[in-house]
Amino acid sequence: MTDLQKALDAFVAAGFASIQVRVHDEHGEWAGTAGIRELGSAEAPPVDGRFWAGSVVKTFTATAVLQLVAEGKLELDAPVAGHLPGLALDGRITARMLLQHTSGLFNYTGEYFPDGTIVPGIPATGKEWVEARLRSYRPQELVEPALAHPARFEPGADWSYSNTNYTVAALLIERVTGQSYGEAMHQRILGPLGLRDTVLDGDVTDLPEPYAHGYYRYQDGDEWKVADVSRQNLSMLLGAGGLISTTRDLRTFFAALNGGRVLPAPLLAEMRSPVGPIGYGLGVFVQDLGAGLGTVLHHNGGAPGGYGALMYSTPDGSRTLTAGLTTGDAEVNPAEAMPAALDALIKAWISAEPLPDAPDPASAA
Repeated sequence: MTDLQKALDAFVAAGFASIQVRVHDEHGEWAGTAGIRELGSAEAPPVDGRFWAGSVVKTFTATAVLQLVAEGKLELDAPVAGHLPGLALDGRITARMLLQHTSGLFNYTGEYFPDGTIVPGIPATGKEWVEARLRSYRPQELVEPALAHPARFEPGADWSYSNTNYTVAALLIERVTGQSYGEAMHQRILGPLGLRDTVLDGDVTDLPEPYAHGYYRYQDGDEWKVADVSRQNLSMLLGAGGLISTTRDLRTFFAALNGGRVLPAPLLAEMRSPVGPIGYGLGVFVQDLGAGLGTVLHHNGGAPGGYGALMYSTPDGSRTLTAGLTTGDAEVNPAEAMPAALDALIKAWISAEPLPDAPDPASAA
């Protein structure tokens, strides 16, 4: 797995503090790390540590909504406003529009327009987020201010990534099931798949051990500062970005989903029918790697600061790559450094020789 390890090392060279990766195919599994667990220490990050996985949770939320569609409790292309009368949603918005980001709803973490205009939402960047990151939010505190903003476009007329869509979808799950979002997700996905190290609801601020520390570099007046942001509040992005997990749990979930063990085939096909400029389906990206490498399904994620996650699979679920990343005190912007490092990692993964049928390295860690 020399090429994979080189790809991990490239993330650290690009400015990330750490990365942990798990790859799996029909023959076996390999887990590796690069970087450090904490600034000021030479200790390596844990091979199966917990991390803030961010928007990866959108795939979980979309899966639960599609399960409700399969059970006849929701219609994919029927308006959802009747289920959520207290929100005053546009009556044309459907479950499909929420899941594929075509509703036009304002993004509650702020909107960035092509002409450079920024309309802020709840604190999600900079000093303001650092100081407010432990605040507890109710879902209505996220959604209702967003709905007070003008829509970006008419429902179904365009595509724009919006966290609001998925928090509304979480509220839809609650209303239809009569359970809290967390209860419904545990009953439907976490419990059946044995995802014991995944947390996606609640007023949670601490990562369970073991974990690598994540840091956030921000400007305070004329001074640049670095904060350890390993403690955040999960409630900030219910259904849209609130997720703690491990590479093992993400692998289990995504392999089961793409292997056809979570949704009926027709709805899995709907999920993987992309729209928009970057190929978004219903809670999942569909990407043709080109150069004869085939198509992959994925959804990556990032907490507002300090952490990121990767979740990739071949269409049949037989080959997966999952990862957790942290940022440190490097001046390089990880968002700018990410594309090249990610491209190298994905190509190393998809082109790798079959893995040896060997014990999981995590068992000896």
